Amino acid sequence: MFTGIIEEMGRVRSVSLAGASGKISIEAKKVLEGTRTGDSIAVNGVCLTVVSLERDGFTADVMAETVRRSNLGQLHRGDRVNLERAMAADGRFGGHMVSGHIDGEGLIKSYRKEENAVWITVEADPGILRLIVEKGSVCIDGVSLTVAAVSEKDFQVSVIPHTGEETTLLKKKPGDRVNLENDVVGKYVERLLGASLEDGGRQPSRGLTMEFLREYL
Repeated sequence: MFTGIIEEMGRVRSVSLAGASGKISIEAKKVLEGTRTGDSIAVNGVCLTVVSLERDGFTADVMAETVRRSNLGQLHRGDRVNLERAMAADGRFGGHMVSGHIDGEGLIKSYRKEENAVWITVEADPGILRLIVEKGSVCIDGVSLTVAAVSEKDFQVSVIPHTGEETTLLKKKPGDRVNLENDVVGKYVERLLGASLEDGGRQPSRGLTMEFLREYL
């Protein structure tokens, strides 16, 4: 598990894909502290397993499902990425519960500055948007953020200066793709209530019924 509080920005050394899977090598420093082979590091919000460590970086395997769901396959040498080690059990929980399992990609639509903050509008598929609620949590490229507004086609977050400086969010441009992870609590609630997944989550198949209440309460 992760918190969505980015520890540092790393730099891509290489992405080697054979078909839709392969390896990614990242130059890093802070996230290497205490890290061993087999540990997890979130790269742009994607939970990856460290397969080898170097003095100034690490390498992780990337499977086909990860490439399909995320923007990792679109990275190139020199690109900056957000990095976070798995949450320590004795640490502060500064963000929200992040699994590192990406639900899909979004498209940055626009940036708008408002005093010291920057509003980012992100387009997303209906199956992702149905689990995004105003003032709820969402993870964008591994960054834990509060949803400021949501519509049928997109949602907005407001980024403070510290987040802008410490992550890649404000270094992107309209049209760039970002990894999205919905709030894990919302996903479990939807599943428990019996929402249909076959149609992308647009229509609940059962919802909250008297039968459900009698069975589970």
